[in-house]
Amino acid sequence: MKNLAAHIFCLGLASFAASNAMAFPLYGSSWQNIATDTPNTEASPTFDFRGIVSLSNCSGSIVRFDDSTATDRAMVLSNGHCVGLLKPGVVLQNQSSGKTFAVLSENAKKLGSVSATKIIYATMTRTDVSLFLLQETYQEIETKFSIQPLTLARTQPSVGTNIEVISGYWKRGFACSIESNVATLREGDWTFVDSLRYSRPGCEIIGGTSGSPVIAAGTRNVIAVNNTVNENGQQCEVNNPCEVNADGSIFAQKGYGYAQQTFWFYSCRDEHGQFDLSTPGCRLPK
Repeated sequence: MKNLAAHIFCLGLASFAASNAMAFPLYGSSWQNIATDTPNTEASPTFDFRGIVSLSNCSGSIVRFDDSTATDRAMVLSNGHCVGLLKPGVVLQNQSSGKTFAVLSENAKKLGSVSATKIIYATMTRTDVSLFLLQETYQEIETKFSIQPLTLARTQPSVGTNIEVISGYWKRGFACSIESNVATLREGDWTFVDSLRYSRPGCEIIGGTSGSPVIAAGTRNVIAVNNTVNENGQQCEVNNPCEVNADGSIFAQKGYGYAQQTFWFYSCRDEHGQFDLSTPGCRLPK
């Protein structure tokens, strides 16, 4: 990836300035410098932005578990690096947060905002995810904005699944399919496991799309969260993730984009449906 300090400066992420970082997509493309990217001024008519949100330099989505109720407080899914460039081994859980998210209409017009009360979970270890708890319930959001949440899929997606990656930050979408499951993906100091690689053409993600939901086409089911892309064809650097094969060999290709699986969240819910990292079989780092 590009020099992270310069990347962070260009993004205006003052709070991250002292941190090591990765490419941003991890801001949406690798964690690439979004200052050089040009947004679409008009939303694509082929993508539905209901449930999509935008936040500072990142994207996200209002999500529910498949057994959530209307009176449950809503959640927002994004990337761990959209919280901060978390060092390997760092896990944030139940930390207070006042982050706000712009809620978008079907055609990507801003309807208003919702606010977080805490970070349920965030990490950049083995995966790159963040999950926020909002002040508002799902019912309150539907009443105020006529918006229903997307649903986190409970099962692992299959290679070949047609997908849409929808960015609230740029108000644009991408369509392609899952090309492969990558056992080990390395970017700078970070290592991700069981990452999903996008097919091409279609998902040429850019900076600012970090945290965008990866939705199974034709559904409202979130199967992953967009997080990085190889910008320059370099190997294993920030903004230039590489695939590490079982024999230790390295593969990197400019333009290859990746996402992180989200069905893992279900493995960390106890018998009462509460999120608990001590739940037997929990796949998320503790």
